[in-house]
Amino acid sequence: MNEILKRGYIGNPAQLVTLRRVTINEGRAKGTEIIEVKTAGGLELDILPDAGLDIGQCRYKGVNMSWMSKNGYDNPAVIVPYETEFVNTFPGGLLYTCGLRSAGPANRDKGEWHPLHGRYHSLAAEQVCAEIENNEIVVKGTIRETALFGHVLELRREYRIPVFGAQIALRDKLTNLAHQSEEYQLLYHCNFGWPLVSAEARVELPEARKTTPRTPFAATGLGQETTFTEPVPGEEERVFFHEDMEHRASIVNPAINTRMTITWSDTLPILSHWRSMASGDYVCGLEPSNSYIMGRAEERKNGTLPVLKPFESVETGLTITFE
Repeated sequence: MNEILKRGYIGNPAQLVTLRRVTINEGRAKGTEIIEVKTAGGLELDILPDAGLDIGQCRYKGVNMSWMSKNGYDNPAVIVPYETEFVNTFPGGLLYTCGLRSAGPANRDKGEWHPLHGRYHSLAAEQVCAEIENNEIVVKGTIRETALFGHVLELRREYRIPVFGAQIALRDKLTNLAHQSEEYQLLYHCNFGWPLVSAEARVELPEARKTTPRTPFAATGLGQETTFTEPVPGEEERVFFHEDMEHRASIVNPAINTRMTITWSDTLPILSHWRSMASGDYVCGLEPSNSYIMGRAEERKNGTLPVLKPFESVETGLTITFE
């Protein structure tokens, strides 16, 4: 960026890149802040400080890449921990983080209630910073999930987005700041929609992998999990778990000459693959996770509930690239 300025081609970085904070002023998301990012490489996205620094809409070269639910953007104030309320508030978006203490169905664990996919998305970030460093856009902040006489989980999140590229690199550091061990779950619910996802598109996964369907209906789609159909009214969703593979997956659509590739850290050993061909709910989710998204109680029974010791940290991350 500075080299372009020195050579005199531009006098203001805003000619190449947008980084600004705006506030929604109507609808169910009224009062919610957005950090708008636009790069010289054609990437546009909304980062949401009031929703754990998750990512909402995303476009590449003017074409939509992300999936948005019928609900659209929400305000954290409308999120309530009732058993089925999630379906009325879930906005979708390129990234919806699930956790930090439960991911999957609503459940009661050791007498404590956990809403579907946890409370993370309802937590506003603190110490938010958005700036341009040399040739990178950097957005970071801190998210805390706490309880009186209970847990203290702190997640420090950082995005690095090249000014001249179309890549999002996310790095999280989760720390248990309590004086007792704490179980945690993390699911990075990355949602891709039309026109990136269409009947012409395909998912590319490593051939060497273990794939497990989540439900009997999902099992009927084994062997077809990497392809898409046209929208089907009322079709049930399918979820597959991919393990024991290179941490890389892509969605390729020759109809729009676009490839999306996602890679993720070794601290997220399971890829949850969500495939909904339902009309109006047409989406492919590629969701790196540290568990099988069964909910805290079932993961405990299954022996797959990760634990952080007092003041112990774990680092996770993923990178999404469009080309």
